Order: sequence, then C-alpha cells, then structure tokens
Amino acid sequence: MILGLAQDSVYQEHQTGEHPECPQRLAAIAERLADSGLVSETVEIPPRMATTEDLSRVHTLEYIEHVKKLCASGLPALDSGDTSICADSYRVALFAAGAGLEAADKIMEGHIGRAFAAVRPPGHHAEATRAMGFCLFNNVAVLARYLQHEQGLEKILVLDWDVHHGNGTQHAFEDDPSVYFISLHQWPFYPGTGAEWERGAGEGVGSTLNIPLPADTGDARFLKLFHDKAARAMDDFQPDFILISAGFDAHRADPLGGLRLTGEAYVEMTRTVADLSSSHCQGRIISLLEGGYDLDALADCVELHASELI
Repeated sequence: MILGLAQDSVYQEHQTGEHPECPQRLAAIAERLADSGLVSETVEIPPRMATTEDLSRVHTLEYIEHVKKLCASGLPALDSGDTSICADSYRVALFAAGAGLEAADKIMEGHIGRAFAAVRPPGHHAEATRAMGFCLFNNVAVLARYLQHEQGLEKILVLDWDVHHGNGTQHAFEDDPSVYFISLHQWPFYPGTGAEWERGAGEGVGSTLNIPLPADTGDARFLKLFHDKAARAMDDFQPDFILISAGFDAHRADPLGGLRLTGEAYVEMTRTVADLSSSHCQGRIISLLEGGYDLDALADCVELHASELI
C-alpha cells in the first residue's frame, strides 16, 4: 500500500507562543520520520489551500470571514480563548484543511493508497460558527464533505481516537446517516460532550457512536472496547472511505490526557482499521493529525501509526 505523506514547513508558520499546540510538534514528527527512513517510503503530498467553497460545506461564510479578520487583526486568540493565532494562522489553516483534499484526489486517481497528514492547526473541535480547543477549521469534516461532493462517495466513516471528544465533527454530521462518527475519548473531560447517549439527531440517530472512558483506562480496557464496539460498528457500516482524527494525546506520557495508552494501542488500532478498509473500501484511509503534546511520545506514535498504514 503506497502511503502519501502531507508535511511541510508552512504548517509551522502558525505561531502560538507558549502553548502546547506548538510548531515543535511537527518538527519532532518530521525528524523522526526522516531518521527512521519512513519518509523515503512515502509519496509527498504537496501543500494545497482549501477554498471558501470547501470550508463552507462545514462552516458558515460569516465564520470563515471572522477567522480571516481576527487573524489579520493581531489578536492573540480566537473565540474561546484557548485557540492561539498569529497573522499567518488563517493562511496556514487553509493549508491544513487542504491537505486532506489533495490526498483524497491522489487516492481516487490511484497515485497512492492511503495518506497521513502531519498538519496543524488541528480541527476536530472547530464548530460551524466557532473556534475552540486549538482548532480553527474542522479539517476532517471538510474532507468528509469533499469526498461526498467532489468525489461522489456516499458513506464516509470518521474514527476519532484523540483523548478529547471531537465535538465539532459530531455536530457537523449528527443528523446525517451518510457519515458515521465514532469517538473513543476520556470522560468526563474537555470539551464536555461525547456522552454515550449522544447517538445523533433526526435521520442521523444511530450514526454517532461515543465510547467515553475514565482516566487511567490503559491499553487492555481501551482496546477491548475498540474491538467490541468501534471495530464492529465500522464493519457493519461498510464505508466507502475511512478518515481518522488521529490524536495521540491518550498516550501515557502526554501532559494533557489521562487514558495512559502505550504506542502498541495505536499499532493495534491502525492495523485493525487497515484490515477493515481493505475489506470495505479498497484500503482507502486518510489520517489527519489532531492532538499529541509530548514531543517524544508524539513522534513515537506517528512513526508506529504510519508504519502500519504502509
């Protein structure tokens, strides 16, 4: 399976100051992938900016303009106050949202089989009208809609294993049965959403699966629920394409999470998803970086994750 890799220095131009979501995260990943030799086994995915049309399938036009203006204004943060910005943040966020779109085109054209996008700012907390949780635009949600509107695919599965619940992604699709959202996350925890009873709305009831987990869960309990609930639901849904919101902040070394996973948990999850993708959607997976704030643990996990996607 040929793996495409989206990584570029442009994503480090989103300067956040003294903040856990910092440019050094991607520097650590790039160094590890180069040192391990994995980068030489991948195909480069060049940077591409998402258009207003791309973003507007998830975000309102007013919100897109709001982000653009506030980044240009010199203010240090957006909306909820935990999303740091600089003058270049809007432009970088367009590249972050565009990476998955370029990867999707290359996969559908047959140039690559799967892709991993080491991008920032992350996206899964961004709502239609609000930035939060370090996220400006919802990269994975924008990609899901792109696959449907531009590539003609019907059933998209989004698997989110970040330690924090992907509230923005859930809300983008909660009334739409064509996008199945599955999240394993620490609970109770930021952002306060992701209860087990949140199963979707309207016609989308049953197309949201939340698997909330207490602090100190560890690999064994986490993986049992992953296999018993998440993997089974993925198999039943039979998606046309699988997207992963790949946060690595559930790792035991991460300063922001408390699920205490090891790298082996990410190996097993990635291997399982890869097998399911081969059964249902010709192996098609795009994985987008979300959280992960201990630099060594992040680099370790990305190396393991990428290795299993090849």
